[in-house]
Amino acid sequence: MIELLAVAVVTILAVVSPGADFAMVTRNSLLYGRPAGLLASLGIAAGVQLHVLYTMLGVGLVLQSSPVLFSAIKLAGALYLIYVGYQTFFSRISVAKGSLPASDLSAWNAFRTGFLTNALNPKTTLFVVSVYTQVVNPGTSLAVQIGYGLFMSLAHWVWFSMVSLFFSEDSLRHRMLQRQVVLNRSIGLVLVGLGLALVFAPSVNH
Repeated sequence: MIELLAVAVVTILAVVSPGADFAMVTRNSLLYGRPAGLLASLGIAAGVQLHVLYTMLGVGLVLQSSPVLFSAIKLAGALYLIYVGYQTFFSRISVAKGSLPASDLSAWNAFRTGFLTNALNPKTTLFVVSVYTQVVNPGTSLAVQIGYGLFMSLAHWVWFSMVSLFFSEDSLRHRMLQRQVVLNRSIGLVLVGLGLALVFAPSVNH
């Protein structure tokens, strides 16, 4: 029971902490609408499962103990955020008075933005590996460990779905899109800033 509570508390604290996932869901929800935001949330949940899978297979410990591999993942994640941020900064969405624009972001691309943002996030790598190596007892059954992983994904999906529902609300979205140049540049700068923060973040001691 204590282990379950610890996993739940750590997961919830990690989920609600603002970061790249939050920025990406907000971007999709405001610029492309509710389906795009919800699909990004689902992609984030799938990304968490990827971290859980390779951690349970022992690959997570290899990543944690290899500065080169960990740095490669960190760089890939940073470059992806910078790329999306650059695209967002210069994108333009036509907004007619009194209406919302139709999304030109496909379902797959919406899902992919969430998945890649999370899958390439070294902070999520460290979070999942830390939970399974420091919180979960080695004697915990495989079924329970799988359950913990599913809970982590579910918590991410529920939280970011709520974020998406909030930012994709029609009246809020319309007001924000009326200032689309400022909005796009603000979101773009946040994503680029997060990417640069990853690039220049001090290396983790392994």
